[in-house]
Amino acid sequence: MKSRRHFLRLSALGTAFVSGLFPIHKAFSGSIQKGKVNKPLVISTWDHGMPANDAAWEILSKGGHALDAVEAGVRVPEGDPKVRTVGYGGYPDREGNVTLDACIMDKDSNCGSVAYLQHIKHPISVARKVMEDTPHVMLVGDGALQFAMSKGFQKENLLTPESERDWKNWLKESKYQPVINIENHDTIGLLALDSHGNLAGACTTSGASFKMKGRVGDSPIIGAGLFVDNEVGAATATGLGEAVIRMVGSHLVVELMRQGHSPEKACQLAVERIMQKQKNVKDLQVGFIAINKQGEYGGYCIQRGFNYAVRDNNTNKLFDAKHKL
Repeated sequence: MKSRRHFLRLSALGTAFVSGLFPIHKAFSGSIQKGKVNKPLVISTWDHGMPANDAAWEILSKGGHALDAVEAGVRVPEGDPKVRTVGYGGYPDREGNVTLDACIMDKDSNCGSVAYLQHIKHPISVARKVMEDTPHVMLVGDGALQFAMSKGFQKENLLTPESERDWKNWLKESKYQPVINIENHDTIGLLALDSHGNLAGACTTSGASFKMKGRVGDSPIIGAGLFVDNEVGAATATGLGEAVIRMVGSHLVVELMRQGHSPEKACQLAVERIMQKQKNVKDLQVGFIAINKQGEYGGYCIQRGFNYAVRDNNTNKLFDAKHKL
């Protein structure tokens, strides 16, 4: 009997010692409510997210995969010349060239990206080809264009008469002063949770209007403009890319959700972190949207004016994001 008590005591001490070396992590909980997962679900930035969501929903509602849905969704504003900050018809740089950035990420952390891509209407589809058909994550400039053409993408003139007119008007003063929430348009970031419980995300833009030649923002940068972790959730960003890059913003949002925060709260905390690091936020806009594995969603921004579109089995609506200022 004595020997048995001695053995049990030693076993308990050993377990405590091992636990000290390798802490046992509690299950992810926080603000997540127990119950049925809200799926499928798609959420995207700005009012041009409504038609993007419709295209994504066509796939999701039939049991399709999130990766296919996010690509199909963002292709809608990419091909719409009325959306002046994404794809075809986007505002050019100071040289009069429309240059596009995009990235895509799937449930297995596979990702693809293109930056400073010209003459290709759908950079998101090129980014997916980079992910699936190359050993790389990102291709840029002429290399991205050559790759796209090798995959059958057609070279096109993306500078519409409207964009050319606006560029020539800008040249009269050549003043670079971005205005937040211009025409309520910006980057399109789109996140989806499919009926299989898997996540994916896409982000695409023509970047800051009349930017310096060669400038790349956060949109094609994994972790900044977009991040997906299939164990936790996904996030995407909009607004001034430089501010988002400095904080690796979308990755930050996902990690805050990992700590147990709701999507909206995680977005808020990321926005506040950015504001703490900026000297002047009066003319700065940054916003995030996020979803988690339970199908909860939310958004948050610095300034009033950012909105996001949501579609699920019960909702098809544009929401005004909560804001700090």
